[in-house]
Amino acid sequence: MRISGERFMVNYCLAAENEKAAYAKARDICLEQTVEFPEELIAAEFIRDAVVGRIESFESEAGGTYRTTISYAVETAADELTQLLNVIFGNISIKPGISVRELSLPESLLHKFRGPRFGRLGLRERLEILNRPLLHTAIKPMGLTAADLAHLAYQCALGGIDIIKDDHGLTNQSFAPFEERVSRCAEAVHKANQETGGKSIYVANVTAGADEAVRRAKLAKAAGAGGLLVAPALVGLDVMRALAEDDTIGLPIISHPAFQGSYVINGDSGISHYALFGQITRLAGADAVIYPNFGGRFSFSRAECLEIARGTQVEMGHIKPIFPCPGGGMSLDKVADMQKVYGNEVIFLIGGGLFRQGPDLVENSHYFRNLAESFALG
Repeated sequence: MRISGERFMVNYCLAAENEKAAYAKARDICLEQTVEFPEELIAAEFIRDAVVGRIESFESEAGGTYRTTISYAVETAADELTQLLNVIFGNISIKPGISVRELSLPESLLHKFRGPRFGRLGLRERLEILNRPLLHTAIKPMGLTAADLAHLAYQCALGGIDIIKDDHGLTNQSFAPFEERVSRCAEAVHKANQETGGKSIYVANVTAGADEAVRRAKLAKAAGAGGLLVAPALVGLDVMRALAEDDTIGLPIISHPAFQGSYVINGDSGISHYALFGQITRLAGADAVIYPNFGGRFSFSRAECLEIARGTQVEMGHIKPIFPCPGGGMSLDKVADMQKVYGNEVIFLIGGGLFRQGPDLVENSHYFRNLAESFALG
């Protein structure tokens, strides 16, 4: 049986009572994530040597945890994102005290995935913004009519917001049905652009069942939407990948973190912020990733947010860097501090905080835009 000999690596953090127990856990990962079979019963030398995971490094850390890097034959991933994720963190996601920290994938595996269609540079070129942070808001609250939401989108675009998205809870509710909402909102943003000469885009939430997500994405494209919002933990990471790679759609994709919290909030188990929101999101084709910023209404720390930003741009062969999009309870008075942390390669997401600034949404949006342009000037 022929095999390339190339391997990809996953760095895990292990919580265990002592080094012996931690090493046993690492060895268990090697088997559980590949053959899921008793080691003593593996008769074939090829399976033992090539298919079973291999411990490449193992060391203790402060605080009673251990780090191990385990390599896997690239063939175990079967050129599929779903199977790659299964090998990285399949059955062991059910076991306590194991967390994925970082991925190291060779180009032979990376080239199986297209990754983000636009990435940072492509999204900047599409919006014709080269040297400042991008601005992002969400139309809300749920319960407004499609006409009401479209009016909000129009005001935000008049004020110069670059990306105006559906709130992630807006899907196909009776008070703002998907097709009517998307058609009205896309038209409203287009109208504002004609009046201002701007390049704002409306991003439609297409999170739904797999077949319906594809259908809605195509409807959104036909209606004039400029991008898609997808919650990959709800619809599936590989569905997001398929939407990103579909040339008949060809729109930027923004990833939303709904349902992903359980992967990252328990330090002993799950997936690191760096790997999940950075590396894996890029493999699955998103051009920007939304996550809760430090200092907001969620629990992410400054260090965790910086890890996400690092993961969005770490070298991954041809896989493009994507925009970090911190949000979650941000307000306009926090923008300057956020810019000091992230620099200009960021999308600032302010939803409710944009409305809270004052009664005039157009003026609030102008103020937000002026802040961003002041950063470009230094």
